[in-house]
Amino acid sequence: MRIVRRLLWYFAFFWALVLSAGTFIQYLSFKHDSFFLQIKQHAVNTGWYLPAFYCHIFGSSLILIIGFFQFSKKVYSNRPLHKLLGKIYVFGILFFGAPGAYVMTLFVDRGAGVFISFLLQNTLWVASTLAGWVLVMKGNITDHKKMMRRSYALAFGAVMLRFYIFLFNTFGHGVNFEHNYLIIAFASWVPNLLVAEWVNRLEEKS
Repeated sequence: MRIVRRLLWYFAFFWALVLSAGTFIQYLSFKHDSFFLQIKQHAVNTGWYLPAFYCHIFGSSLILIIGFFQFSKKVYSNRPLHKLLGKIYVFGILFFGAPGAYVMTLFVDRGAGVFISFLLQNTLWVASTLAGWVLVMKGNITDHKKMMRRSYALAFGAVMLRFYIFLFNTFGHGVNFEHNYLIIAFASWVPNLLVAEWVNRLEEKS
């Protein structure tokens, strides 16, 4: 079981690093000529989309890396560092990542099912993050850790979304094939939550 957790750890770190680094490299110039923004020209022209987009992608990229190391024993044992990174993580989600995602969700053009998936994911992300913050403020460390695992599992949905898009484009019929994007939308975060619950149960038994 320890080997499985270690493999999940390395998998998560690799893809979180790839997504975060790739995001900064691609969008730090703030040019609007990327393929994604080109297909979102209608949304961009509203004036609402770009600020939300940049808040979400840069905020979430930082959150993914910070959140990952929060589960490291070395970081966790360094209480001042853990608290500082935790505050950045929560602040980044509540004021950058999640608000940006809500605005972007309004411009989803993949159907009602995909819209519902992203809206539900983002709402659960905010709720679990807030709950984790409240729990630690009350001194309930055990439940705080469980809730923050759920929060990070939902944050990691951004990584899995792009991972599945890569798989579907490389080995399948692409994301535009009927129902494929709907499958990807839910697959990007629902299994993550199940893994988080599995880890939480393992911790309860140990």
